[in-house]
Amino acid sequence: MISIRRSDTRGLSEQGWLHSRHTFSFADYHDRRFMGFRDLRVINDDRVEPGQGFGTHPHADMEIVSYVLEGALAHRDSLGNGSTIRPGDVQRMSAGTGVLHSEFNPSEEEGVHFLQIWILPARKGTAPSYEQKRFGEAERRNQLRLVVAPDGAGGAVQIGQDVRIYAGLLDAGATVNLPLAPGRHAWVQVARGELELAGDTIQAGDGAAVSELAEVSLQARSAAEVLVFDLK
Repeated sequence: MISIRRSDTRGLSEQGWLHSRHTFSFADYHDRRFMGFRDLRVINDDRVEPGQGFGTHPHADMEIVSYVLEGALAHRDSLGNGSTIRPGDVQRMSAGTGVLHSEFNPSEEEGVHFLQIWILPARKGTAPSYEQKRFGEAERRNQLRLVVAPDGAGGAVQIGQDVRIYAGLLDAGATVNLPLAPGRHAWVQVARGELELAGDTIQAGDGAAVSELAEVSLQARSAAEVLVFDLK
């Protein structure tokens, strides 16, 4: 079974410096039909104007993953971490018992486009932590590279939930497949380009919930970038 969430049906937030599309309910956007999928709670497609960003604010009991598509995002947090995230980087912050952080576009000329992803943790009240790793284009080219995993398998960023995230950069015509174990589900999020999924065309910003299938099979109709979530 496949259910497609079209890009233009997502929630919209405009704050001048921030243009955000919400796949699932978030902040002032609430739709009880779209409260998340399995342990995947938030996918925000965020564009931040030059020199702007999210001021210091708190989080608790959430696994937060950031994936930059264009530009750069500067991160600071109360754990003492400071870094800049660029395309190819995957950042994970486990908020646990509580953490303060800010995300800022350090460029005065270029905007930043990134996906903000929230995943419900397997356990609440854990110690907060942070991790960031880089996955080069060659690692993701015409394949689904494991970038987030509960055990950090294959050099992936480690997360406190039974969720695996795969990232792919696909040339037009390329096909990739992700087997799903019995009882597992998938969410496909198209970041850029156009793909075919089980006979349906999905485009940038579209998402698709996949259940009761043995695998996810994607064919790129154009150059594309995609994230695939393997969920319990």
